[in-house]
Amino acid sequence: MRRLKGNHICFTVIAVMLACSPFLVGSSSMVQFLGKCMCYSIVAIALDLIWGYTGMLSLGHGIYFCLGGYAMAMYLRLRDNGGALTDFMQTGGLTKLPFFWKPFLSFPLAMLLVILVPGVLAAVIGYFVFRSRIKGVYFSIITQALTWAAYSLFIANSKYTGGNNGITDFTSVFGSTRGVANRGHLTAMFFVALAALVLVYLLASWLVNSKFGKLLIAIRDGENRTFFSGYCVNQYKNFIYTLSAVLAGIGGALFVNFNGSITPSQMTIAYSITMVVWVAVGGRGTVIGAVIGAFFINLCEYNLSSGALAGIWQYIVGAIFGVTILFFKGGIVGIVKEQIPALFARLQSAPAAEKEKKEAA
Repeated sequence: MRRLKGNHICFTVIAVMLACSPFLVGSSSMVQFLGKCMCYSIVAIALDLIWGYTGMLSLGHGIYFCLGGYAMAMYLRLRDNGGALTDFMQTGGLTKLPFFWKPFLSFPLAMLLVILVPGVLAAVIGYFVFRSRIKGVYFSIITQALTWAAYSLFIANSKYTGGNNGITDFTSVFGSTRGVANRGHLTAMFFVALAALVLVYLLASWLVNSKFGKLLIAIRDGENRTFFSGYCVNQYKNFIYTLSAVLAGIGGALFVNFNGSITPSQMTIAYSITMVVWVAVGGRGTVIGAVIGAFFINLCEYNLSSGALAGIWQYIVGAIFGVTILFFKGGIVGIVKEQIPALFARLQSAPAAEKEKKEAA
């Protein structure tokens, strides 16, 4: 219970700091960056639910992030374009809007598809994967292969998806967020993302601390034992995998409002592995660790990718990940909650042990 309160207090502090940042940070680019970090945090929480609590390491969550992002971008591009054909459609020889683009002319339908497209795809994949009792490294390989297949599909169908360039040249749901004159739009979008992050954190915390969450941990620690205890493990795994995909899609949909574009590069295997790094460094199986890891790694990238360390920043982030995996399996949260208290306990007990040894002598 004390650990749970500590997580909530930490998240509250982060949320309050984020809520104050649009008014304290003068640079609009920095506010946009923090907005992206909140979107990344939503995806990290989604990944933590299936990896940290259920033991399923997905190397393909970039698919769901991008599907949510593309769904939102399709609506925003059509809105800004007046419902007309995009430039890449015209270049590809299309004369009318493709049928699967037409639902994105409507805002309510587009928002529904942000949830349905990644959710349905994950449910179908999960049904066949978990019914076949595929798990462990084989599950990771399948998700990785599906990511590559989706990436290739989006690249090959450039007249429908924009190819390598993706969908660009659109504004957020509130309008342009660029420049001082549009700071109000950026602030409004920022608080929408913050509200979404708070809701996702509360949902994830409630789930993992309920009986359902205990079952997820039981599946992670002993899937066969849970199965023979009478629980339909496949249904639980498929549900949490689908929910995780939906949350990743929501994160992607919010992300494009800050980024102003979405490309297949955010669907690559490397991008999906980066999401795993966020969770691992922050501390998997904690929810709050996913948030901390997403902010920490992206802040490292933001500060290291320019200046004298621009050429080696990826090696630095890789080294942080390697050290975490080898020596601090609990990540940043584990260091704060376990390693540091254990170190203080050893330091406090050392004088007492020395005194007892002298008295015994």
